[in-house]
Amino acid sequence: MSETLLDVRGLSCPLPVLKANRALRALAAGDHLRVLATDRASSADFRSFCRETGHALVAFGEEAGVLSFVIRKKNDEPA
Repeated sequence: MSETLLDVRGLSCPLPVLKANRALRALAAGDHLRVLATDRASSADFRSFCRETGHALVAFGEEAGVLSFVIRKKNDEPA
């Protein structure tokens, strides 16, 4: 399992989620994507995105106005 960093600070909705979705496509199942964002709406956006796509939001935090999300890519194998 690896972790990739995506810095979308300064971008507004819907760009953080769109860029995260694109980055997740390049990752292997189980890999983590850490997203750094400053758009306050990102909190609700990433929760909804993970719920709808099946990826797991495994961590969320905030430090000095920067939101941090860690998303684990879902297993791409059919059930």
